[in-house]
Amino acid sequence: MHFSKINSDKKLFTPGPLGCSRTVKEAMLRDLGSRDEEFISTVKLIRQKLVDIADVPEDEFTAILLQGCGTYAVEAVLQTSAPRQGGRVLILLNGAYGRRMKKVCDVTGIAADVAEFPEDGIVDVAKVKELLQRGVQYSVVAVVHCETSSGVINPVEELGRTVKQYQPQATYFVDAMSSFGAVPIKMQDGQIDFLVSSANKCLQGVPGFSFVIARKSELLRCKGNSRSLSFDLVDQYEGLEGNGQFRFTPPTHTLLAFVQALEEFQEEGSVSGRARRYKQNCIVLQRGMEELGFSRLLSDDCAGYIITSFYYPHHPRFNFDEFYHQLSDLGQVIYPGKLTNANCFRIGNIGHLYPSDMKYLLKCIARVLDNMGVPVPVPVPVPESAS
Repeated sequence: MHFSKINSDKKLFTPGPLGCSRTVKEAMLRDLGSRDEEFISTVKLIRQKLVDIADVPEDEFTAILLQGCGTYAVEAVLQTSAPRQGGRVLILLNGAYGRRMKKVCDVTGIAADVAEFPEDGIVDVAKVKELLQRGVQYSVVAVVHCETSSGVINPVEELGRTVKQYQPQATYFVDAMSSFGAVPIKMQDGQIDFLVSSANKCLQGVPGFSFVIARKSELLRCKGNSRSLSFDLVDQYEGLEGNGQFRFTPPTHTLLAFVQALEEFQEEGSVSGRARRYKQNCIVLQRGMEELGFSRLLSDDCAGYIITSFYYPHHPRFNFDEFYHQLSDLGQVIYPGKLTNANCFRIGNIGHLYPSDMKYLLKCIARVLDNMGVPVPVPVPVPESAS
């Protein structure tokens, strides 16, 4: 069998998978057994560091690691937190990843209601307050922090305080997949009980595992709820606490890479340092796309700095598939839209990306537009202020 030559890496301007540093990838060039003392220490270190990054007390919160992508962690929380008898979930939905939560509930037989909000705006706290006072008692209320189908950042702390005020018995669950590590989240202020993310997002590890930051009192209250062995968070937690090991074969190489990723995260300045770079990336991208004639989907009051959705240009020669493939041929990978009501595409600026990468992407976009015969507007010069 002949293998084709492996091409050089492409730059990934997506919500995932994301690019990571060469040093993170090189950290995987070792083999460790799942029962090696060094590996058990590695797992313990990662769990501790995640609690530190979440900025929550270790006597009240814990980190649980799971084999698999971020959706595995989402399903694990829903499976574990919703009681088998009488459990009911309320999903605050304004995009594709909220809809995915609903699908998880439907497939696993968990009763779930949806409060749906426009895709180009935040989850409305006042409307959630009204909903929670209508009499239906919920076991779990769930929301996505950064809804990467659009780029919206939802007000998770304010939502959490509202949930606990009007339904204090409910577990509050936040999917922070694309925000944890780069967008500050005040878990205690927002009274968040479960928060999920994954290795290959803002912490810039390689894909292969996801994690849950859980309030221990809420977690232990959920014992026996899970409809699945693999997704039972309490069982996974008890295994990690008991012997430091995963219940089933762990992603050893991914975890070794993550240790290196955490070192680089700390060197950059932790959450504030990573946020600073991502904000710089976002500014370069959005200004450059404006100059190329693109319009953003979201207004500034609800947009974050993780990913930006842009409308298709109103030009007969613009075809997104052609646009995408020409950019990919130039080594630049963007993402199609994931909205139900707008013709958009998305460009992310997280992962191992820097302002220079954003500037080069913009040059490639201008080149592709020229190839397609889509004219780029000439920017109007800003007049100098009178001296």
